[in-house]
Amino acid sequence: MAEGLLGRLSGRGQSSKTATGKTFEVTLEDAEWRQKLTPAQYRVLREHGTERAGTSPLDKEYDAGIYHCAGCGLPAFDAGTKFNSGTGWPSFWAPLDEAVETTSDRSFFMVRTEVHCQRCGGHLGHVFEDGPAPTGQRYCMNGVSLDFHPGETPADCGAAKPKPEKE
Repeated sequence: MAEGLLGRLSGRGQSSKTATGKTFEVTLEDAEWRQKLTPAQYRVLREHGTERAGTSPLDKEYDAGIYHCAGCGLPAFDAGTKFNSGTGWPSFWAPLDEAVETTSDRSFFMVRTEVHCQRCGGHLGHVFEDGPAPTGQRYCMNGVSLDFHPGETPADCGAAKPKPEKE
């Protein structure tokens, strides 16, 4: 498979702990992650893969609710910050407070900002500086890395709303 070779050449396929050098609150052995996640979720969350654009039903989901990390269940994004970016991936202008962390991603011979779950280190997607107001950011997430809870609010899941101002 091309992604395997390209992944090895580009630095992808690392575990999140190796990629960030951090030990996360939720850690499982590789076999446990493989048992817990679907093959597609494992490829994205644990091997830093990317789902094909336009394949996630979450891209066209615009109901109120909260998007959680599919790896550990941490609330990550409020549907109120979701927008149609036209990219084929669910996009948000901000995460919930303290839900995600970022690292430099130098895969595929370019530099991007990777977004990962702050609790389990699962790869969620990337953030770009071409989003709408009020932050100007586009958190372009893999739908397979998220679990949508329709109707849930940040208060329901103990999350803090995102700060709309750009830092």
